[in-house]
Parts: sequence; C-alpha cells; structure tokens
Amino acid sequence: MKTLERLFAEKLLKIKAIKLQPANPFTWASGWKSPFYCDNRKTLSYPSLRNFVKLEITRLILERFGQVDAIAGVATGAIPQGALVADALNLPFVYVRSTPKDHGLENLIEGELRPGMKVVVVEDLISTGGSSLKAVEAIRRDGCEVIGMVAAYTYGFPIAEKAFKDAKVPLVTLTNYEAVMEVALRTGYIEEEDVATLNEWRKDPAHWEAGK
Repeated sequence: MKTLERLFAEKLLKIKAIKLQPANPFTWASGWKSPFYCDNRKTLSYPSLRNFVKLEITRLILERFGQVDAIAGVATGAIPQGALVADALNLPFVYVRSTPKDHGLENLIEGELRPGMKVVVVEDLISTGGSSLKAVEAIRRDGCEVIGMVAAYTYGFPIAEKAFKDAKVPLVTLTNYEAVMEVALRTGYIEEEDVATLNEWRKDPAHWEAGK
C-alpha cells in the first residue's frame, strides 16, 4: 500500500509540478539558489487532483487537530487550498498577506477572526519556514491560537524544522522532499547524476552555487 507521501509525490510528478534546473537554478523568496522547484499551484488546474488535495488536507486536520474554529491560508499560494478546505469543513476562512495592504484598511489578515479562536493554517510549501511563521505571528497577534499547520509539501530543511519547533507549531504535510526524490528516481523522472547534484545542494542550500 502506498503511503500518502508517495502517492501525492507521484501525482505531482505526473503533472510535472517538480522542476529540475541544475544549470540554471531557481531563486527562492528567501534568496537561496536551488536546482529544484516544486510548483504545487499547478494542482489547481486539475480538478481531480485539486479535490484530492482538499480532501487529504481536510482529513489531516480532522485527525490531528480536533476542534478547529477557523482556517487561515497563507498568501498567495495557499489561498485557494485554504478556502476549499474551509468550505469542506464549513468553517470561517481568512488569509494572511506577506505585508499589509498599502491602501484602504491596510489589512494584514483578510477576513474576520475573533479572539480565542483555534486556527489551523494551510500552506502550499515549506522551505525555510520564514513566511509561513510570519503568518502564524500575525494570527497570534489577533488574539487567536494557532493549533497547527498543514502544508502540501516540505523540503524538510533543519532550519525550518527548528523554526517550527521553536514557534511551537505542529506541522503536517502531504508529501516531502525525500518521498518526491524516491518516486522521481524510481520512475525515471530524474537520473542518478541529478541525485548527486541535489545531494550537494541539500548539504548547504543557503550557500549552494550551480556547477560547484
């Protein structure tokens, strides 16, 4: 029986949501260079896969977090998934911007939370964890309790794992780097030489440079 991690990894690879560009690396929001990119947002264009993500995140929330009063999505990538999950659970939904609006009400959180609410945050991807935990801080400043976060994918970097532990935020994900790499190699999506490059990058992603 396939685990959820491997099953979702297969689905991501099938729609080519995983990109490998060792010679022309991507630049992440954190400034890190990476030969690897996971574009979870592509799942929105495939109704059956979009529904799979919604149902699995909903299931994980019900299994892991019990009583939940509201769902929060992290802008922009997790707004659609968060809204779908909130609808499935019949719960209030808000989303958290990376910075406050520069006009109107200058909101950082769009939607309404009441102090004391137990909130689960939905995120599409975890790299360093910085932007995700900024959303947690904003919700806590509103007087709410963040009881956990569910993300579609995590790179599993130690820096992120420590940040979530320090912030006391339980993190659950649909899949992760190890599962994606295992399936990608088994199915021929990547070659053995790609693995060597990716392993080198994983040793020190903050300082990795292509071709070195």
